Amino acid sequence: MNIKTKFQLSFMMFLEFFIWGGWFVTLGTFLGSNLEATAGQSSMAFSTQSWGAIIAPFIIGLIADRYFNAERILGVLHLIGAFLMYQMYQSTDFVAFYPYVLGYMILYMPTLALVNSISFKQMKDPAKEFSNIRVFGTIGWIIAGLVISYLFVWDSPEALEAGMLKNTFLMAGIASAILGVFSFTLPKTPPSVDKGEKVTISDMLGLDALKLLKDKNFLVFFISSVLICIPLAFYYQNANPFLAEIGLANPTGKMAIGQVSEALFILALPFFFTKFGFKKTILVGMLAWTVRYLLFAYGNADELSFMLIIGIALHGICYDFFFVSGQIYTDTKAGEKYKSAAQGLITLATYGVGMLIGFWIAGKITDTLTMADGSHTWETIWMYPAGFAAVVFVLFALIFKNEKVEYKS
Repeated sequence: MNIKTKFQLSFMMFLEFFIWGGWFVTLGTFLGSNLEATAGQSSMAFSTQSWGAIIAPFIIGLIADRYFNAERILGVLHLIGAFLMYQMYQSTDFVAFYPYVLGYMILYMPTLALVNSISFKQMKDPAKEFSNIRVFGTIGWIIAGLVISYLFVWDSPEALEAGMLKNTFLMAGIASAILGVFSFTLPKTPPSVDKGEKVTISDMLGLDALKLLKDKNFLVFFISSVLICIPLAFYYQNANPFLAEIGLANPTGKMAIGQVSEALFILALPFFFTKFGFKKTILVGMLAWTVRYLLFAYGNADELSFMLIIGIALHGICYDFFFVSGQIYTDTKAGEKYKSAAQGLITLATYGVGMLIGFWIAGKITDTLTMADGSHTWETIWMYPAGFAAVVFVLFALIFKNEKVEYKS
């Protein structure tokens, strides 16, 4: 891969995740402070990610893989996304806001697969080359958080009072327009499937991989993956509003520590896999969710703020040790025939079904524990996902039989 192509793919990844990190992290805070949305309405807004994940395979399978170059579809989706972002920026109530965020996520989630496809097409050895490109996505997410908190300070108490957080959508919209135009300059990535070739719904959703559920261990892992999305949803939906409400300075910038942690702990994953095996690695990931929420429950923005920072920094263990480990485990269990189908099924189960359930539960619990003045009993709220994660940890530890899983980078 030449230097020009490396730059193109790296800049594409940077913008792809700068856009997502530029508005999604602060979405819960924006909905509460700007649109006076309830926790239930916030859960509806966050659930659009899940609807996007469920619908994405149809867009990729029916359109991207058959009729048009991937880079052109990427460009069109991001240009439309820029328009929808501007509409969200202008929205003044939740009823007007929701259709735009739903439309946006239905269009954005397929782009995650498109940027991967475009990248893989240019690589001779994706196993070695992809991580060097994908890391720029993590950098983009981190930069977005730092810009919001430390450059524009849109998440300060004064800025929140003035409604400045809506500017995150304008920033993300501009970045989306830039990526939309830039996408047409990317290396050509023609359709991977012949127009005449029959593609079934089963193929697109990875349903062929359901055969793997006959394996008791994989079934336990599959159910655990869906259940662990309940505490994950609490983090996505509540972490930024929680940190802002209790008065932690620069909450969005500090949440970027989670992405730094994610990038670092993925480097530690081969060691843990080799030293402790799959079961212990994934149990550490589950336990980290419980510890994180206990830290959130008992920390504060003053002398115990270090507990909140540690809770944020645990994101690398929470995400990498469970979800990335799970992707590797799924890959080894599926074999060559069902590799793609199995990964598609796990994505549908977690980011689709699991997160839908998680956001709904998070919204219900948070609404119940919201005071008349709009404040929340956060200590109690965080005990719920801590408990959920602990139960999943115990069930997995007791039922899942240890087996040798080879780490593949």
